[in-house]
Amino acid sequence: MKKKINVMLVEDSPAYRKAVARSLELESDMALVSEFSTAEIALRSLEKSSDLTTPDVILLDLNLPGMSGLEAIPWVKKYSPKTQIIVLTQSDNEADVVDAISAGAAGYLLKSATRDRLDESIRTVVEGGAILDPSVARFLLRSMRQTSPVISEGSDLTERELEVLKLIGEGLTNKELAECLDISPKTVAVHAAHIYEKLNVPNAPAAVAKAFKEGLLPPGDG
Repeated sequence: MKKKINVMLVEDSPAYRKAVARSLELESDMALVSEFSTAEIALRSLEKSSDLTTPDVILLDLNLPGMSGLEAIPWVKKYSPKTQIIVLTQSDNEADVVDAISAGAAGYLLKSATRDRLDESIRTVVEGGAILDPSVARFLLRSMRQTSPVISEGSDLTERELEVLKLIGEGLTNKELAECLDISPKTVAVHAAHIYEKLNVPNAPAAVAKAFKEGLLPPGDG
């Protein structure tokens, strides 16, 4: 039997925690294993966790009492480097988006995202992909276009890899990307892994950012 995806939720709103918990209960391949209202308590739990109790994915709000979600990201990466972080927030501030991605978040979703979108995003990051809310993706791409690209000659991305990267930059999940290109989600994950390796980046948002900075994607894309 396939192992369930263990999810930790760090969110200070009891009502929103309850809504997310209900959503995850409906998915047979996911389990909400812990939920916390502050980053400090969540980090203490991570620091003491074992291989069996470490979450695969953390859904992390940015606006938390005490330590912010943004401040917590480096500590999560320190205590649990294999855990993927999806920022789940009301903030569509461009600086928050860029800072969270730069700190190591594999995904950035607004709380207005649908239940299906959230569930599929969790699966995407576990498979090695990364996810941006479509509106957030537009913010990121706009900020990247403000910097004059430096043309790179050493990335060696294939035509299909560039196609995959462009669609990731538009905010598609692995499932949506697979349907768009008529390939399997596993093939998408393989392409994504090759892209990250060739660009020397940890995740898809970072890959999109670097691709625009180095002129690998034309400014009109996205």
